[in-house]
Amino acid sequence: MLIKPISILLLVSLLSANLSGLWVYMGFEANKGYIAKELCENRDKPEMHCNGKCYLMKKLKQAQDKEQKQERQSQKLQVQDAVVSTPLVFKRYAFAVVNLHIPVSTGMPQSIKNSIFHPPQEN
Repeated sequence: MLIKPISILLLVSLLSANLSGLWVYMGFEANKGYIAKELCENRDKPEMHCNGKCYLMKKLKQAQDKEQKQERQSQKLQVQDAVVSTPLVFKRYAFAVVNLHIPVSTGMPQSIKNSIFHPPQEN
């Protein structure tokens, strides 16, 4: 019952982290007019027909740099986890040695064990 909303939330969060460029582009498309009029570096040069694309490229570059920085940071943590290991602790256990005398059975009675075996003779 609660598993489906949680799985959808986790899926959306994973996709949003990996598709940051898509979010930047969607934000640009939603605010294209405002960006072209107010935030564009070339707004004073209409002959360039930039229309805010310079701002978009700058934001995409920032998002990509941020993603790479996070990736390097996570790789650094993984390497640190692999290199730094917890010391092994060995405990000493005392085992009681018990000498048990277990006779080895050969399958022959004790009385004829030392005699030479002869097959039965036919009469």
